[in-house]
Amino acid sequence: MRLHGVRHRHRGTGWVLDGVDLRTVPGRPVVVTGGNGTGKSTLLRIAAGVLRPTAGVVAGRPAVVGLLPTPFPTTRLSVRRLLHHLDAVHGLRRGAALDVLDHLGVDDDLDGPVDGLSAGTRTKVGLAQALAVHRGLVVLDEPWTALDDEAADAVGALLAAPAPREVLVADHSGRAAALPGAVVHRLADGTLTRVVPRPVGRTRIAVSCDGRTAAALPPVTTRRHEGDVLVVTVPAPDVDRWLASALAAGCSVVDVTRLPERTA
Repeated sequence: MRLHGVRHRHRGTGWVLDGVDLRTVPGRPVVVTGGNGTGKSTLLRIAAGVLRPTAGVVAGRPAVVGLLPTPFPTTRLSVRRLLHHLDAVHGLRRGAALDVLDHLGVDDDLDGPVDGLSAGTRTKVGLAQALAVHRGLVVLDEPWTALDDEAADAVGALLAAPAPREVLVADHSGRAAALPGAVVHRLADGTLTRVVPRPVGRTRIAVSCDGRTAAALPPVTTRRHEGDVLVVTVPAPDVDRWLASALAAGCSVVDVTRLPERTA
């Protein structure tokens, strides 16, 4: 898919997007970063085909689009009925989205209404229907928002798995930029700028602390639990600050390992 010269403004405002060029291809996730209010969600809605740009061209959009908007809308439909319906809309086998939801981990009653779910679980439901699209275009607006650690890691694994789909993600967490083959852009003042990759040092830190304390520690790109030990990967410039926060919170440091540099 290719966006060329895309411009957009809402009624009574200036240009939110002002000459955006963007291309997506299978196997190379396209990541859009930028501050709040810079137009990331507007750009994704245009790419997905739910919003018509004021000017410019969107060409080659795949026939099937899996979209995760933020926030994912509520409905009185049950989780099961909604996902079966969206499987049909996307031309997928019945139960495809439920299989993805199982990977993300949901303990709620699937026959209960979507509008009774927490924000994090609604995000999982939205991710399930979008990520079930194996061929086509997947558009995700802040997919890691409000997810627990296990679900966040599962989303990364699902996106990193080889698939013949095109992927466009708006993300502020840093996780999307770490996906294999990711092409990262920054949206500011209505235009996209390619973010030039640079070598980044990383450190793996393992700490022991209770679950509530671990959840309150500073956010990181990668984190997982190995029994009672929390293992995180922290960019080199943030290591001292992260360790200081962990020690101040009462955690015990189990291990600190410097990792090879990678391009980010």
